Amino acid sequence: MLGALIDIALHLDQHLLELVRNYGVWVHGILFVIIFSETGFVVTPFLPGDSLLFVAGTLCAAGHLDIAVLLAVLTAAAILGNQVNFLIGRALGLRIAGRGWLRREHVLRTEAFFARHGGKTIVLSRFVPIVRTYAPFVAGLSRMPPLTFAWFNCVGGALWVGSLVLSGYFLGNLPLVRDNLTLVLLAIVVASVLPAIFEAWRGARPKPGSADD
Repeated sequence: MLGALIDIALHLDQHLLELVRNYGVWVHGILFVIIFSETGFVVTPFLPGDSLLFVAGTLCAAGHLDIAVLLAVLTAAAILGNQVNFLIGRALGLRIAGRGWLRREHVLRTEAFFARHGGKTIVLSRFVPIVRTYAPFVAGLSRMPPLTFAWFNCVGGALWVGSLVLSGYFLGNLPLVRDNLTLVLLAIVVASVLPAIFEAWRGARPKPGSADD
């Protein structure tokens, strides 16, 4: 399974183009389900997010998908997914937070993100894999006011989808990007995980005045 996931990540453009050829306009529904699931369920943080949005934008630039329809569908998927995740955390968070399949270190990392950034975490976490999947769950678990969450959720969803899809749309036809798309996708993945690594490093540093000083 790991090998298949790596192959999909490295050749996402080819796999997505094959879906477009096989399913036509119905591929929008497939993309909706992937983005909704990646943001809506804490058990699916492994699904492609940033790279999928970028590649979808490149397919719009090549004329395979309609940019306006894609933006509308994927923004709705991102917002609705987070909303469902928030409601799950609000209703069931305390019951399932200790389950083995819900990795404690991911919850703790997301809680640290909240402690540092507050409500803006819902927006900022959109650009951090894994954290964006856990952030709405933790927001629900911590009883964030629903209207506050909804505001940050809509802003974050629109910014996340818009920035990556439009980046793919405007950059996808550049020869440098088109001919080196695998490297571009790797760069997107690395750039996405760097904030989480930095936050983990900051959290692991001894605080001034601690026993380690």
